[in-house]
Amino acid sequence: MGKWLMTLLYLAVSVFLTRLIPFSSFFRNLDTMMHEFCHALTALLLSGQVLGIELHSDHSGVTYTRLASSWSSLPVSMSGYVGASLFSLLLFALHRRRAQRLGLALIVAVAALMLILFVHGGFGMAWLAVFIALTGTMLFLGPKIRSFYYLLLAFLTLEESALGPITLALTALSSPSRAGDATNLANATGVPAVFWALLFVLVSLACATRSLQLFMRGRKEDKAYGR
Repeated sequence: MGKWLMTLLYLAVSVFLTRLIPFSSFFRNLDTMMHEFCHALTALLLSGQVLGIELHSDHSGVTYTRLASSWSSLPVSMSGYVGASLFSLLLFALHRRRAQRLGLALIVAVAALMLILFVHGGFGMAWLAVFIALTGTMLFLGPKIRSFYYLLLAFLTLEESALGPITLALTALSSPSRAGDATNLANATGVPAVFWALLFVLVSLACATRSLQLFMRGRKEDKAYGR
């Protein structure tokens, strides 16, 4: 429990500091992109169809699917928040291995797939085009600029992947019928939406705690080797 309290403290400080960075709101849509991509990918893996994805300027999104079976709605609904949390952890694991270029290439690849296959209009299409161009450019810049950009994306994704489930849990408590994926899971299983929302919170905090541990160990190693 103590580790999770420290994680919440670090997240609060990170949220405050990153909001001081100009245009940070633009990059927060990366978490939304991964959330919706995980929904889409899971649907496709379960022989379903993805009819389209919308990304909105308020960092929300919607994935429209046609599923092959009713039970498929369970993993598809769960995959958004869980997948986004795991992706945040992956970014910090790659940073620990000093594989920031690989991480950025992966982000560009996912964004390109989203643009080509799923997002075909509105804010999401414009955002993806600009984000791909900017992140692709970072692949060819110097290591210091690339590292700063990578950590900005990593921390913003970490924040959003943790704050999203917490907000969802509060919504599930006050308005269970408006709790998005948690509501879908409640309708499919009969288990209250707040249960699913709290499950997402636990997963996100576990991933966030591990992510921060990887980041702090990487900093200690850098100091030990005089980098």
